[in-house]
This record gives sequence, C-alpha cells and structure tokens, in this order.
Amino acid sequence: MSGLAQNFVIPSGSMEKTLLVGDHVLVDRMTFAPPTRWAPFVHYREPKHGDIIVFLKPNPETPDLILVKRLIGLPGDRIHLDHGIVYLNGVRQEEPHALLPPQSNDPEDPYMPSRDDFPAFGAPVGATAVWSEEIASHLAGGDLVVPPGKVFAMGDNRDNSADSRYWGFVPRENILGRPLFNYWSFDGGTTKIETQSATISDRLEAFLNTAFHFFEKTRWSRTGHPIT
Repeated sequence: MSGLAQNFVIPSGSMEKTLLVGDHVLVDRMTFAPPTRWAPFVHYREPKHGDIIVFLKPNPETPDLILVKRLIGLPGDRIHLDHGIVYLNGVRQEEPHALLPPQSNDPEDPYMPSRDDFPAFGAPVGATAVWSEEIASHLAGGDLVVPPGKVFAMGDNRDNSADSRYWGFVPRENILGRPLFNYWSFDGGTTKIETQSATISDRLEAFLNTAFHFFEKTRWSRTGHPIT
C-alpha cells in the first residue's frame, strides 16, 4: 500500500458486521501519517479509541501481512474482557458495532473463557508463542496494560477474530491508515487473493467468479457506504 489513498479488499469475516468479506474499501493513508511541510492542508491526528485501523501485523507469519481491526486501547490504558464485553480503564464499553459471544452459560454456546474473559487466563488458546511468554509482563490487577508506543486492536466479530488477544500489541509505526468507505462490495465468499499464499490459479478463479456473477453478487446497498 502506498500513496495518499489505497484500495483494500476485506478477505475475512473478523470485522463483521462492520466490514464484510468482499468489501472493497478506500484507505486514507494521510490522517495518521507524520505531518509534512508540503501538505499543510491535511488534517493530521493520532489514532483514537474506536478508530478502524489498517496496519502491518506485528511479527507476521508472512512478510507485509496487512490487517484491519478496531483500536480498543491506547498507551497507558487498562483492558480486560468479561464474557466478551470490553472494560476500558474499569468502564464497561457500549459497542453496538461488535458481534459478541452469547451472554449465557449454555454449554452449546461458543463461549471460550480464555478468549472471552481475556486476560484472566493469560494468552488465549491459539496465541503465538512469543505473545504467550510476553503477556505476563503487561498484566496488572487483572488488566492488560498497553505500553508506550503501542495500541491494542480487536476485530468487531469478537468470537471469530485473531487479533491483539492472540499476537499482542500493534506498534504505532505499523499503522498505515484508516478505511473511509466501501466503493464496491462483492459477495464472493472468503478469498485468498489478498494473501501472500495466493497462486495464479487462485487469482484466475476469483476473476472468473467476479466476471460471471458481477450483477448477481454485488451488494449494491453497500456501495459508497461510509465505514465507522
């Protein structure tokens, strides 16, 4: 991704219901960038709570892996989850955008204590080895404390999102920008074309699927849809 703005395709459902698989979004790369003398007209600011951010994943399995999540915690914030509900500095957060695990004790509900009561059990099941070892150094009184120069990010689809719970904090310098709006949305299912492992046949299959089903699977109501 480069330039003042960039297109990006959502490859997974980790940000549902805010962003759907197949949403094509325009990413603003200026607002969070360091101020420059040649563009004094640009409104620069630091990321804030609730921003949706596009960033390079820290310690990725593949190089230059780009993710989209919501910013939950800033440096100095204390965070914990209780049955998937975020508590920020001791205050329960109202998050109408989030898809939360069912709030019940039904054994058939997809409730996972290590994930949904984070960080009461340390790093959740499936976390990276590095984060599993590091997380203890950031715990205080049952909360996770965000260190200087880092942010804590989570997907809106809380029970189906590999996020900071699993691999740790996002360095400020990894943040590339923020998505502004959907310029096109295509219901083509989960795709690998945005990943490093995508092959020529993957891209050809995606192209043909789009060509044959353009009118049928385009989500016309999401065209021009602002992202918040």
